Amino acid sequence: MDVREILDPRGWLLPHGGPRYMQLRRRLESAIESGQIAPGTPLPPEREIAEMTTLSRVTVRKAIQPLVAAGLVEQRRGSGTIVAPRVAKVEQSLSILTSFTEDMARRGRKSASVWLARGIFLPSPEEMIALGLAAGDSVSRITRLRLADDDPMAIERAALPCDILPDPLTVERSLYEVLERDGNRPVRALQRISAINLNEEDAALLGVPEGDAGLRIERTSYLPEGRVVEFTRSVYRGDAYDFVAELRLAEEGTRT
Repeated sequence: MDVREILDPRGWLLPHGGPRYMQLRRRLESAIESGQIAPGTPLPPEREIAEMTTLSRVTVRKAIQPLVAAGLVEQRRGSGTIVAPRVAKVEQSLSILTSFTEDMARRGRKSASVWLARGIFLPSPEEMIALGLAAGDSVSRITRLRLADDDPMAIERAALPCDILPDPLTVERSLYEVLERDGNRPVRALQRISAINLNEEDAALLGVPEGDAGLRIERTSYLPEGRVVEFTRSVYRGDAYDFVAELRLAEEGTRT
């Protein structure tokens, strides 16, 4: 259906339907979510929408801003307002230690990587502390953009001791597959999750506007004997992930 037909006020603008900007917002939201307006479709400029709907430009702007905030449309410099591409959300448990490749395989999605960097480097102070490295030690680093069904989902920056991963080039698909093959797969991990606004570099890699919501996750993974085997700092798209944790009632005697 043509956007002009969708915005024809005779089909939705009612005298007693509430504030006019809310009626327009609901009309656009419904058309986007139902697929009547496809992802990637440019919306007409505010001036044209105002003419089509008999509303003021201020009312049109007030209707569109919540759609921008919700991630349904994107405002791109030089391109106007465009319906945002749809990315299927991934629900990931926080109680199971798995790799990205395993997560996607369980959901029937095809995982892939774009290598951004991998090699042997001098460790940063943060890596030295996290991995328990001594002065003069080196660190194996792998940095990659993770994709699911060709959609960019996350940027992973992993650091490991060189005796755990002597050659980062051996990691072709799954880091955990290599670690398991060598008897170094972690059995537990601590994760710290924080909300962020994506910077220009990370947003460009993830294919979203700068400043969009994202998740920063730091993971420190351990071998059975307690040694740290992996320190990973990842950035996830906020619109593509839901992290889920199961909570249980504390045992009697431990409640506060």
